[in-house]
Amino acid sequence: ELGKRAPRWIRDNEVTMCMKCKEPFNALTRRRHHCRACGHVVCWKCSDYKAHLEYDGNKLNKVCKDCYHVIIGCTDSEEKKKKGILEIESAEVSGNSVVCSFLQYMEKSKPWQKAWCVIPKQEALVLYMYGAPQDVKALATIPLLGYTVDDTPKSADLPHSFKLTQSKSVHSFAADNEELKQKWLKVIHLAVKGETPECQNELQVN
Repeated sequence: ELGKRAPRWIRDNEVTMCMKCKEPFNALTRRRHHCRACGHVVCWKCSDYKAHLEYDGNKLNKVCKDCYHVIIGCTDSEEKKKKGILEIESAEVSGNSVVCSFLQYMEKSKPWQKAWCVIPKQEALVLYMYGAPQDVKALATIPLLGYTVDDTPKSADLPHSFKLTQSKSVHSFAADNEELKQKWLKVIHLAVKGETPECQNELQVN
């Protein structure tokens, strides 16, 4: 269907990096552009291609490198590199997750920042953190097995916070409300023991 139908545009605020080359956007050097074929948000380097799109009366439109190669029928000679652990698209894991939402996050004494957090079904013992829900690369991952959970809030400003600690690693999170906090804790309490929600269900059935 590429080029035959108008794509759904990913909104600018749903990404913090180019969806093709993964370079972060910033106010000065990286303006956001949309590929007119797939609707992805890309940087100027990755949108520097043009192709005739059927849905727009075969007019020349700006497209990303990947769509350009598909539309003109040329295969990219570069071999697809094996994806690293962080290079899993947020939308891919969020759509098939045990739990996902925005949480406030703080590591050590750094300031709190908003992160899109996901625990995917296929890796229910790992917490992925993204800058935004449509980012194509995670900022960090936390393998949850063996962490200690402290769910007593330390700050009146963030009453729905909890903390994960393991030796010198300390990760603090805060949810927007108590219901969301409990939803996360339910999954994390299992993950730190090496269990998944599926395991728990099976045990209850047995």
